[in-house]
Amino acid sequence: MYSYTMAQWLFFFYFYCFFGWCFESAYVSLKNRHPVNRGFMRGPFLPLYGSGAIMMLIVSMPFQHNLVLTYFAGCIGATALEYVTGVVMEALFKVRYWDYSNQKFHFQGYICLSSTLAWGGLTILMTRVVHKPVGQLVLAIPESILSVVTFVLTVYIVADFTLSFKTAIDLRDILVKMEAAREELERVQKRLDVIIAVSNEEWETKVREYNERKQERSARMDELAAGIEERLGGLKEKIQSSLYPDNIKEEIQELRMKYRIYVESRMQFGTLKDFYKRQMIKGNPTMVSKRFKDALQELKDMVDKR
Repeated sequence: MYSYTMAQWLFFFYFYCFFGWCFESAYVSLKNRHPVNRGFMRGPFLPLYGSGAIMMLIVSMPFQHNLVLTYFAGCIGATALEYVTGVVMEALFKVRYWDYSNQKFHFQGYICLSSTLAWGGLTILMTRVVHKPVGQLVLAIPESILSVVTFVLTVYIVADFTLSFKTAIDLRDILVKMEAAREELERVQKRLDVIIAVSNEEWETKVREYNERKQERSARMDELAAGIEERLGGLKEKIQSSLYPDNIKEEIQELRMKYRIYVESRMQFGTLKDFYKRQMIKGNPTMVSKRFKDALQELKDMVDKR
């Protein structure tokens, strides 16, 4: 059984957060062929790895002399941690920082059989190989020095996590606004199609075309905006003529105003000028969102172009 002080447990957590960052950043950097600061936080720490390491040590305590039970304890404990973390993060931030939907035997994309089996093997590796020298090293550090180091790391990591949490919330709000803007553009485009169709006596054809577009729902916001620009340009001469009654002209002007408001708002949240928001997207290339799939992809494209 492990008998560590609170400062020692905290130091282990921070050490494995750092170790996990080194491992994952190196792997993703090699895979993408360019340096990637991997993870949710800005500094070199991945809390999921630290939490996973501490969890492995705790759940394996009763089974330290039984390799099979240690393996299954690690499988269950780490999988439960991964599932809960994934659900909570998606509920808060509207995106998934990892997704196993393309893996066999997955559950809701948060966990899968292959990762569960891997967690069991990592638990054995952690408890039988990795942690022994790490534990001896930490036990050799005087308690007074370890307490000071742990305190400094705690202040830094809490501050980092707080700022990273705010950045993730800001990204969530951007995705929500982009999706709302997209829906508003679709409503504007639909109404313009109706006005054009009525004037050209092509109502049924236009409605069918619109319904087909809505079912596909694949147009990006810039494509929707280009379509609206084209429609407004085509209506310009008709507005100036007496082809439309005053109430229709007023409605077209109102639709034009809504479109201008969209353009101005997109300039605010679409440029993604904030360095840390860009870094969070770059550091999590596997980030996905079912509800805001198109908006998230547009943000990724914006980051890649910079």
